[in-house]
Amino acid sequence: MRSLRHIEVDRDSGAASFEAAVDYLKAGELVGVYPEATISRSFEIKDFKSGAARMAIEAGVPIVPHIVWGAQRIWTKGHPKKLYRPKVPISIAVGEPIQPTLPAGELTALLHSRMQHLLAEVQDAYGPYPPGEFWVPHRLGGSAPTLAEANRMDAEEAAAKAAKRAEAGPAGPSEPTGASG
Repeated sequence: MRSLRHIEVDRDSGAASFEAAVDYLKAGELVGVYPEATISRSFEIKDFKSGAARMAIEAGVPIVPHIVWGAQRIWTKGHPKKLYRPKVPISIAVGEPIQPTLPAGELTALLHSRMQHLLAEVQDAYGPYPPGEFWVPHRLGGSAPTLAEANRMDAEEAAAKAAKRAEAGPAGPSEPTGASG
C-alpha cells in the first residue's frame, strides 16, 4: 500500500487524512475514496459519508464515480478469501465526472445516485445469479443480508468495537499513581 502512496485513515480522527488527501488532489494526484467507509455486506450501495464531496470541493476537482462488481465473490466480510479463484468475472464501471459545484450534502447525494445507477447497470449485465449464493444481493435472490439487516450488523459490530476500546482504555502502560505502600 505504501508504494501506492496510501493515506491511512483514523476513523475516530480523520482530519490529518482528509488534509493529506486534499493536498494530493491539489497536486494533481488521483485519490481513491470509498464513500461508504466500509464493505457493504448487502452488496447494495450504503449511505455515504461526505468526505469525498468535501475533498472535491476544497481541492476544486471533479469526482469520478466507480463501481466494482464481482470482487465480493473473491474477498468480502464474513466469508473465506478465495484469492486464486479462476474465471471469476469482475466488472468495473466508470461514470461521468461530477463537478464540485454543489454543497457537500447535495454533491454526496448526487454521487450516491450516480453510483446506484452504475451498480444497477453492472448487475443487470453481470448475471445470471444463482439463487441463495452469499455474493448475490437479497433483491436478486441471493442470501446476502438486506441493506437494513447489513446496517444493523454494522452498527452492532461498531458498538462492540467501541466497547472493547473503552474497556482496554488508553494505549500503553498506565502511569504510576503515587508511592507504593
